[in-house]
Amino acid sequence: MPDWLLYTGSRRPHDGVDRLPPPPPWRAFDGGPVLPVPPGPSGNAHQATTYRPSDDAVQQVNAALYLRRPLLVTGPPGTGKSTLAYAVAHELGLGPVLHWPITSRTTLRDGLYQYDPLTRLYAAGRENAPTDEDIGRYIRLGPLGTALLPHRRPRVLLVDEIDKSDIDLPNDLLTIFEKGEYEIPELTRRADPAAEVMTADGPRVAVTGGGVRCRAFPLVVLTSNGEREFPPAFLRRCVSVELRQPAGEAELSAIVREHLGPLADQSDDLVRRFFERSSSGTLATDQLLNAVYLCRHADTDDRRALADRIMPYLTGPIDDD
Repeated sequence: MPDWLLYTGSRRPHDGVDRLPPPPPWRAFDGGPVLPVPPGPSGNAHQATTYRPSDDAVQQVNAALYLRRPLLVTGPPGTGKSTLAYAVAHELGLGPVLHWPITSRTTLRDGLYQYDPLTRLYAAGRENAPTDEDIGRYIRLGPLGTALLPHRRPRVLLVDEIDKSDIDLPNDLLTIFEKGEYEIPELTRRADPAAEVMTADGPRVAVTGGGVRCRAFPLVVLTSNGEREFPPAFLRRCVSVELRQPAGEAELSAIVREHLGPLADQSDDLVRRFFERSSSGTLATDQLLNAVYLCRHADTDDRRALADRIMPYLTGPIDDD
């Protein structure tokens, strides 16, 4: 394994990220005061410890870490795009993964922070309400906003299914990714633009000057099913990797054994059936895992028929005619 690799895909936790060299001059950030990464598992522990990354994925994860650039992960469903984020956080000890699921209605502000003016107004109208009310109680940082806090180590932010976003969101992210900072207008408009605000996954933190600036740029993992094209300006600021389905039965059988252990015994017929069907339509690896598990426990003589029902085509079968 090359010495420069911090993330190796070994699935064994270590402190290799402490060997990360200083960033390129154009990607250096100086936010503070420095915060520790919250303790705790990455989340999704089973998948993080059973994930088998490709050599290409390992190389590109490290490139994103060294260059302080987002990692755009593309590939068909079931190839482990989201799981890659949890596997990196688990191995490098980067704390819980910050998950930001994207829909067509998602805006940049949703990822940065939320402000609850109605609850604040209601609290101010109560009898004996304090005149110096803490505005930070009504501000909660989103996953992106939390990832950009000045942590000592990079946090891992999973921006899930970016291709489902509104057409403007990728461009809106460019400034944030370049500057590594953002403002909270509700604070900057105050005489004292400082407050303790809630975070997406931990205790309250102090925000001074009405804004947040990162120190260790987060590992931003953006997943895409390839359903749309992204602007060139967005693509050139990302490190890209494409994940593929397992290339052969031996590789797929190894994945099944990683996930199911002894339950994977005598599953060769189902792996073979998966490959037979995948030549006629799109299937995902987790469908095979479900089929193997169910067929191991179900009392049936027709494993093939049961497996076919658990592994329906995701895009419809291809018409050979």
